[in-house]
Amino acid sequence: MVTLRTLTLNDALALTRIYSGASIQHTTGKPLTLDQAHEKIRTALARAAETPRAQWSWGIVAAGEMIGLISLRRRTPSMGTLSYILREDTWGNGYATEAVKHVATFAFTTAGLERLEAMHHPDNPASGRVLTKVGFTRTGTADRPAEDGTAVAYEVYALPLP
Repeated sequence: MVTLRTLTLNDALALTRIYSGASIQHTTGKPLTLDQAHEKIRTALARAAETPRAQWSWGIVAAGEMIGLISLRRRTPSMGTLSYILREDTWGNGYATEAVKHVATFAFTTAGLERLEAMHHPDNPASGRVLTKVGFTRTGTADRPAEDGTAVAYEVYALPLP
């Protein structure tokens, strides 16, 4: 079972563990430094204070330990995007699926959204399985730039208001 909670500055070390190793192979590919983790948390806290609110970020907690991060961003008044990352040693336990379910419920009830979208790197099919388990449907691909200048076709998924 996972819970979601607001980030605190004390989460910086946990974020450096989350943003490292295989967990970042399909993101920047670069581990997060402690200073970068503090800045990421400060940015999340500042966005939490904005009105109207356009972004929410939560720590994903299992067995009393922060093992991941999940964020919801309002892109239009009715549509939001979802992103998440888990520490590599926690993969395969259903934690991402549970966290996505929590955020989808929040998005459709508290945030008042009518549609969620998410995408994943084509070499990360496990993330697509998470989205499908929650009820997202694959809608196509979106080209994202790679470091070498080429385009990578990310898988795109959508979940309408139930």
